[in-house]
Amino acid sequence: MSEELELSGKSENTAPAESAAEPAAEPSPAPAPVQRVSAHNTAAAAALNAANEEVDIRRKGGEKAQVKIKTTKIPYEKKKGLYGYGFIALWFIGTLWLFIMPVLTSLWYSLCNTKLLDKAGALEVGMTSAGIYTEWNGFYNFTKAFTIDTTFLPKLGTALGEILPNTIVIMIFSLFIAVILNQKFRGRTLARAIFFLPVLIATGPVISVINGDMTSQGVSDAAQFSTLFKTDLVTELMEFLGIYNLNQTFTDVIKDITSDVLNLVWNSGIQILIFLSALQTIPPSAKEAASIEGATAWEFFWKITFPYISPMILSNLVYTVIDAFVSTDNVVMEYVLAQSRNWEYGYSAALAWIYFAIVGACLGIICVIINRFVYYEND
Repeated sequence: MSEELELSGKSENTAPAESAAEPAAEPSPAPAPVQRVSAHNTAAAAALNAANEEVDIRRKGGEKAQVKIKTTKIPYEKKKGLYGYGFIALWFIGTLWLFIMPVLTSLWYSLCNTKLLDKAGALEVGMTSAGIYTEWNGFYNFTKAFTIDTTFLPKLGTALGEILPNTIVIMIFSLFIAVILNQKFRGRTLARAIFFLPVLIATGPVISVINGDMTSQGVSDAAQFSTLFKTDLVTELMEFLGIYNLNQTFTDVIKDITSDVLNLVWNSGIQILIFLSALQTIPPSAKEAASIEGATAWEFFWKITFPYISPMILSNLVYTVIDAFVSTDNVVMEYVLAQSRNWEYGYSAALAWIYFAIVGACLGIICVIINRFVYYEND
């Protein structure tokens, strides 16, 4: 009984405790504000993260923009190149307008039949003003030069026959004079000036007066003036030595060369200057090594000097050939100009293009053959 009373007492004692605890447990819904705070904190954190991401995106976008700005900057070397193009822009425009356009016009004329019309004739054919009327005729002008014209081909053969020996003589003479002028002697500067003087003078009109191609007003007749510079040195020398049995063709060639000494000197100024500059580029170490090895002057010239100046030999050869082909006293050039003076612009243009193609072919052959024997220091 006592135990039951104790248990009942305990239960009675615990019941009030539980009943007392029940009112204390009623305020349990209070954590709701905590959830709101945490939700608020979560939203703030999300907004902060979004803001950080936006800042990162902006930074990345700024970096990308900076990269784009860096790529749009012009490099220094390219900028210098643009400056160079700017400086040659006027030359390029002048070349396009004053050279390429006339070349294309002459090519068109060569394929047409041309007529020079006055204003009345121009109105009849539908032109607004007087000028050159062109009518397409294909390659008739080119075929005419080879099949109908009996003058062009002989003159072309004569020009080619004269250019070959003259080029060889000019090359040998200019190299010989350049080697002499490269030595140290008194009056060397004056001698260089004398040989280079023809380059400074207007060679076209002056040499034409000397050769008798123009009248020399106020001095004398050009033909008489030109005889002062002609001499039959070979004939007189052979007669003095009693030599009469040489080949007539050989003596004629030598006589023509020596009797035209003035033209030889006149046409060698540029070549002498180029050879002289090439001789001065030979390194002193090569000369010292050759002298130590006991090389003679003859061996030094052929084994050291000649290979070193071989690129300039090719340059001089090309220059000399072109200069001879376009010389005013060239028979083909005279014939082409004569056709243009006769108002045959189409046929004259066709002859000029044929001559241009022949000159280009000759230069190509020369460059291919001579370039095999040219020594380049970088090789």
